[in-house]
Amino acid sequence: MKKIFLVEDDQALIQGLIKGLNKWNYQVITVDNWKIVAQEIIDQRPDLVIMDITLPLYDGFYWTAKLRELSQVPLIFLSAADMDPNAIRAIALGADDYLTKPFSVNVLLSKIQAVLRRTQLNPVAANNLQFENYQLNLLTNILATSKVQIKLTPTEGVILKLLFLNHGKIVTKTQIMNELWQGGAFVDENVLNVNLSRLRKKLMPTNLQQRIITERKRGYRLIEKNETE
Repeated sequence: MKKIFLVEDDQALIQGLIKGLNKWNYQVITVDNWKIVAQEIIDQRPDLVIMDITLPLYDGFYWTAKLRELSQVPLIFLSAADMDPNAIRAIALGADDYLTKPFSVNVLLSKIQAVLRRTQLNPVAANNLQFENYQLNLLTNILATSKVQIKLTPTEGVILKLLFLNHGKIVTKTQIMNELWQGGAFVDENVLNVNLSRLRKKLMPTNLQQRIITERKRGYRLIEKNETE
């Protein structure tokens, strides 16, 4: 029986999910102490976490950040808010999927099955982005090749993640600053320029810095190898 840890304080929703998921042979565990949510999850070792955003004491973003310091357990966010900007922030913090209330148990079930299938078939790939022979770990902010590993700061990791996800396309400064802001960091254009400069220097052992092109007054673009030849 798969074990699901439900971080939710709406008792009606809790009971509905317990009843619905039990029918599909999922064991549902709930929070006992709202002061130590992350530790309770670690102690229970669930197969998946369902995390609401609005919670007692601290919100779901806080507990997800704490949990990601300790565990890579698959996680689905729940929220009564619109998808954006909460979805962006949730994914940036390490969520695997996102669901907006109200929803049916069947929709949640399909997401649970998809996340478990994806992460259990390839748990490493679920937390990594690949660009050619470069691999970026989204949890550790480590960029790796066959020859070298480079530890990035969280801000540098977000910047490189956006470039990886949009390689070949221009990523504007506004896009990057919005992504960083949703993750809890305030970054203006001057700070962003400093971080880009530092990122390029760190990437020198991999030569990847040569592939990050500045598009004047527009943003940055990660180009493929054949564009440099």
